[in-house]
Amino acid sequence: MEMHQVRYFLAVTRTLNFTRAADECNVTQPSLTRAIKQLEAELGGDLFRRERPAAQLTELGLRMKPLLQQCYDAAVGARSLASSFKSGEVGALRLAVTEAVDLSLVIPHLEQLKRHFNRLEFRIMRGDSRQVGEFLKKGDAELGIAAEIGEDWDRLDSWPLFTEGFDIVVNEKHPFAERGNVEYDDVKSQQLLTRGYCEHADRLNSNLRDHQIDVDHSHEISTESDLFKLLEADMGVAVVPRSTSVPQSLKRAGLNGLNVQRTVQLYGVAGRERTAVASAVMKMMRGADWSHFSSAAAGS
Repeated sequence: MEMHQVRYFLAVTRTLNFTRAADECNVTQPSLTRAIKQLEAELGGDLFRRERPAAQLTELGLRMKPLLQQCYDAAVGARSLASSFKSGEVGALRLAVTEAVDLSLVIPHLEQLKRHFNRLEFRIMRGDSRQVGEFLKKGDAELGIAAEIGEDWDRLDSWPLFTEGFDIVVNEKHPFAERGNVEYDDVKSQQLLTRGYCEHADRLNSNLRDHQIDVDHSHEISTESDLFKLLEADMGVAVVPRSTSVPQSLKRAGLNGLNVQRTVQLYGVAGRERTAVASAVMKMMRGADWSHFSSAAAGS
């Protein structure tokens, strides 16, 4: 079935006249009639009764009309969308971000992109570092943001954005809330909430164990939103990256001697063509000033 056959069929259903339909489609009547007959042969029956003064739809024609109309509209929509992408009127971005990276790092760049495209479409995929690597490998995502991806793949490119430390985060009424810094001994008596989804969880836990902090009896949390809810309920304390934006009801404090750091990186696939939006996001993020995270003090 060719799309021009469908277009000719729909023209005849509107005009109920082969000659007028041919004029509307800017083809000769024999060409239109031949295309309709080819379509009827493919569908296995007549679509029209050739009567005078007007053609009439057969039962098959009546049943096929909405289906072929839908088919034609979808094709027209696809061509229009393709044209919009090609002209830059519509931008699309498929981005994979690990659960341990705050999406607020990307939002200012998306807001800037909205001013350059009449319509911006994006899909944000979340997962752990392994899943983000898989999203990139399979082509589900064009770009990825993670502290590290445990994917040994020679086509995976990475660009470091910034390196940051970690802070203690507590409820605003917690005794730590009024202190700029705390000691490991202060934390020993606290119930610890650990971020099991963080790529550096094992490294952080090892550091805390070295300072006799009871990590083995901590509450392991699987999402950032759940962590914040538990902290707001004053159910414990947590160690989070400095780039993580926390609710105003929570406060930060530095942990003296904590030398664990992570480097947040932008990932892409070498040799794979990127959309205009993905290329723009890459340039903006690589050129952004991230120094406020590297030098951020606790409580800021």
